[in-house]
Amino acid sequence: MKGLILSGGAGTRLRPITHTSAKQLVPVANKPILFFGIEDMVEAGITEIGIITGETGPEIRAAVGDGSDFGAKITYIPQESPLGLAHCVLIARDFLGDDDFVMYLGDNLLRQGISEFVESFDADHSASAGVDRQVSSAQILLARVPDPQRFGVAEISASGEVTQLVEKPENPKSDLALVGVYLFDRTIHQAVAAIEPSPRGELEITDAIQWLIDNGHRVRHEVLEGWWKDTGKLEPLLEGNRLVLDMFETSIEGSVDRSSVLEGMVIVQAGAEVINSTLRGPVIIGEGTRIIDSVVGPYASIYFDCTIVDSSIENSVILEETKIVGVKNISESLVGKQVDIHRASSDPAVRLMIGDHSVVELP
Repeated sequence: MKGLILSGGAGTRLRPITHTSAKQLVPVANKPILFFGIEDMVEAGITEIGIITGETGPEIRAAVGDGSDFGAKITYIPQESPLGLAHCVLIARDFLGDDDFVMYLGDNLLRQGISEFVESFDADHSASAGVDRQVSSAQILLARVPDPQRFGVAEISASGEVTQLVEKPENPKSDLALVGVYLFDRTIHQAVAAIEPSPRGELEITDAIQWLIDNGHRVRHEVLEGWWKDTGKLEPLLEGNRLVLDMFETSIEGSVDRSSVLEGMVIVQAGAEVINSTLRGPVIIGEGTRIIDSVVGPYASIYFDCTIVDSSIENSVILEETKIVGVKNISESLVGKQVDIHRASSDPAVRLMIGDHSVVELP
């Protein structure tokens, strides 16, 4: 089985951060989001992975490399323009061959990974071989949501098969929304070649799956048990950061002086320094970062080589090589890399979403 990770989207909902960076490389708990997907693939035993890239392809290549750091072999597949998820399958045909494969959206975070999802597909194929039952051509991952009208929604038969997929229905017939993880056998290649672009000019994977159903192919489903976050917007990205931080245990590899206070789960990575400061967990401080006379956390992720002085930060993600001096009450913020934020006097709480290489002086 192979893996296909989609990492070519423009990330318009995370601008200005994504004007200069790939949305899939924004870190959650000091790890690029894309890395979680690659690790989930490898954990499920999938080591041949294709990554679809767009305009940020060089940045993705530089971050991931050949995949050896993950125990995988990476093949990069450029997509000239974002023409839909089914188009990604179409252009990955040579890489995928006739193998089964998992398709995974590169900005997804899944609590439970994909190992059980892959195992259930394999188990169904084995069970079908021993009885007079059609082998499933696809398997989709679903999650129960309170607002299914915002998602692609699956309708399920009494026997547990998917009968219809409806994109953002006004009157949804179920609360089962499509999660960005799909498992296909080679018949999906017929489907993506047969469908037409949607009104928005894209080849939709929901149309391809519906083609399978309409042409007599079995489509199974699994319902997600743990949490799932699409990190394409600020609020779910920060929530994903909180959820991942809650999974960690304390680890101090950097230096913390005697005048500092650590509360709860705290990670201080190698080369980081904490001086006369309070860290309120869950919190992670990246390599080479210096925290001086500050209060950081809870639910703050400070990436590598940052400098935080006389400031307070909580429920936020701060990217690499950023300097924040004299700014109190930063909360619910995403701050880009190599940003310089400082102020001369105190003020009420600050909420920020600042792109890379910015300089902000607060009155």
